[in-house]
Amino acid sequence: MIRTITLATALAVAAISAPAIAAPFDAAIAGPWRSAENKARDTYRHPAQTLAFFGVKPGQTVVEVSPGGGWYTEILAPGLKGNGLYVAGLANPLASVNAAKGVEAFKAKFADKAIHGDIAIGTFGKGVADIVAPGSADVVLTFRNVHNWHMGGWDQEAFNAFFKALKKGGTLGVVEHRLPEARNDADMKKSGYMKVSYVTMLAEKAGFKLAGSSEINANPKDSKDYPDGVWTLPPTFQKGDVDRAKYAAIGESDRMTLKFVKP
Repeated sequence: MIRTITLATALAVAAISAPAIAAPFDAAIAGPWRSAENKARDTYRHPAQTLAFFGVKPGQTVVEVSPGGGWYTEILAPGLKGNGLYVAGLANPLASVNAAKGVEAFKAKFADKAIHGDIAIGTFGKGVADIVAPGSADVVLTFRNVHNWHMGGWDQEAFNAFFKALKKGGTLGVVEHRLPEARNDADMKKSGYMKVSYVTMLAEKAGFKLAGSSEINANPKDSKDYPDGVWTLPPTFQKGDVDRAKYAAIGESDRMTLKFVKP
């Protein structure tokens, strides 16, 4: 059963303790419930190293905003099962028919408590101030989403919501397609790539402090100059079979990996 998150529930579930293990997400990363296709992307998304860099660990309340098809949900929810709380920040189901369908599809996909535990649902989107109860999250994570909010014109609003959701000392982890600093700012509105300086500005304006950056998800083969933007590369392959082998050889996008802390 997937339920709507409340502050009392979040704190009660996250407080459940169990013996910590050295690599808490290794078992989930190797889990048989993950498809071969998803596991094949580990070479580009580096889940174990990325989560370790962000300091994600059992016992925490971890909010993933806009989890999409749940690539990281398949790792985070089982890894926190019984010792922490995974919260999926999904679109407001009252916003549109498609949003409602998306929420229901997510719930159905991750309904098996034996695998994923008791997932909680928070609401995230334009005009939504509270993803979860203010100050209740230990970690907020976002993977390859900032460009969508930027193109929609509400990226600062999103970062403000992250700040509000986190406890003092809490962590915001951001992975995003990386645009060279020398490129025109206008490219961020159409390419799917974002500048590190711009993302850092959004976070700092919301109140965060940059705690570190990592090259875990870097890809020097990515030239970032494709007619169809980042979606030219895998896994999207926007151009279909046109030059597919060429883009497959490049691999997934070059990405920034930034860790921010709420003072």
